[in-house]
Amino acid sequence: MSVSPFDSAIHRQLFGDAEMGRLFSDTAEIRAMMLVLGALAKAQGRAGVIPEVSGAFLARAMMEVQIDPAGLADSVGRNGVSVPGLVAALRKALDAPEHATWLHFGATSQDIQDTGLMLRLRQVLALIEARLVMASARLADLAEAAAEMPMAARTYGQVAVPTSFGAMVAGWGWPVMRAVERVRALRPRLVVSLSGAGGTASMLGEDPAAIRADLAEALGLADPGRSWHADRSLIAELGHLLQEVTAASAKAGEDLLILTRSDVVEVRLGGGGASSTMPQKENPVAPSVLVALVRFAAAQGAALGHPHREARDGAGWFTEWLVLPGLAMAAGKSAAVLADVMAQVEPDAAAMETRLTAAPGLIHAEALSFALARHMPRPEAQAEVKRLAGEARATGRPLPDLVAKAYPGLDLSGLSSLGQAPAEARAFAREARKIGDGQGQGVNLD
Repeated sequence: MSVSPFDSAIHRQLFGDAEMGRLFSDTAEIRAMMLVLGALAKAQGRAGVIPEVSGAFLARAMMEVQIDPAGLADSVGRNGVSVPGLVAALRKALDAPEHATWLHFGATSQDIQDTGLMLRLRQVLALIEARLVMASARLADLAEAAAEMPMAARTYGQVAVPTSFGAMVAGWGWPVMRAVERVRALRPRLVVSLSGAGGTASMLGEDPAAIRADLAEALGLADPGRSWHADRSLIAELGHLLQEVTAASAKAGEDLLILTRSDVVEVRLGGGGASSTMPQKENPVAPSVLVALVRFAAAQGAALGHPHREARDGAGWFTEWLVLPGLAMAAGKSAAVLADVMAQVEPDAAAMETRLTAAPGLIHAEALSFALARHMPRPEAQAEVKRLAGEARATGRPLPDLVAKAYPGLDLSGLSSLGQAPAEARAFAREARKIGDGQGQGVNLD
């Protein structure tokens, strides 16, 4: 196994995500930083901080020059950051010292790398959003189609009361919709960084705030209005959001691992995984991936959110480099797998009905206790049904029959009621179909 299964040649179809992976490639990282360097030079040229002709030249050149990522390895190993080596390589490639001397003027490495990261994260969130919207649409179709398909609800691993499969699907879908809302709320808040070596912006001219605002507008990012070198609350919030995406996706995964069990089989998945030795197996691979990814994301996310020391903190910053790509890959893959698996879910209505009618009918205990409570205090009614439930277990006789015999004339017409389950399923479907608008596009870093 490679260090990361996300880019493993063996595991890339299981955990890998080519679209997401391109955003975390070395090429994309360099491309993003070059876009930032070019936009910064142009803004500084307009402000008169550097010669305007040099700013225009550098902005254009950053769209055209090619840099080999491997050529930066030695510099990064020594310096701990990629910008010094990148700037040196760019100045050499430009072969125009009269302009190149103004490249990366007054900024610091963290400004360039953090802003470049924000450009890539904007695309990451756009991609995750699109996938979650697709998953929501498929969840909506499934919830609506199965709104009145009766099944047994389970609590604490035990059969509880009747519900509908559509309501269960709605329970999978609401967290996904919340995740879409949070992604949409966070994307416009991704910000530029431009504060200079110690956060003072002292080498960025007479009005560094105006240059920062110009840079933000040029890159389509927000202006933070301040230095955030050591304030990583936005990064921590982003990490939490990526964890939330995996958790929202994994709710369906957890339930499907139960529903597809060979002793339950209330749901089948098209194209289950094969065993190397047991021909009958159809393993629930996709739900297992969803659950594995949320566990991975929870562990990785714990490394974010620690305070950064002083004006800038190398160790804290390096930790983000180690953690964020994996978290983003997990979130992106989770959203994609969820959308795919929802197209494969095949509920077995007959199997669900069998569970509802299985002897000795204990699933109706709650409804029977409330029916009996119309004729006696509820604590007494509950105790009586509990006693009769014990008799049902011991004798195998249906609980409703025992209650009917003990209390002739009792109205038992509501035993199979699904309550609000169908309405819950349809309400989710209506809301889920409203979230397809408002998807945005990021800057192309390929």
